[in-house]
Amino acid sequence: MLKAAAKRPELSGPLFVEDIMTMVLCKPKLLPLKSLTLEKLEKMHQAAQNTIRQQEMAEKDQRQITH
Repeated sequence: MLKAAAKRPELSGPLFVEDIMTMVLCKPKLLPLKSLTLEKLEKMHQAAQNTIRQQEMAEKDQRQITH
């Protein structure tokens, strides 16, 4: 190794390595306020509510027609 250092002048001097620990900040990730599962459940609930409302209105209309 000394022979290689003698041939290359940049390797012949003292070598200093400064290893300073620094914090590396990564790009922030935006998290949804609602999870996809919760959104799906809410959509299913809303669809069920709409179906119930439609059935109730249909029953109400039939009652009015028969009376």
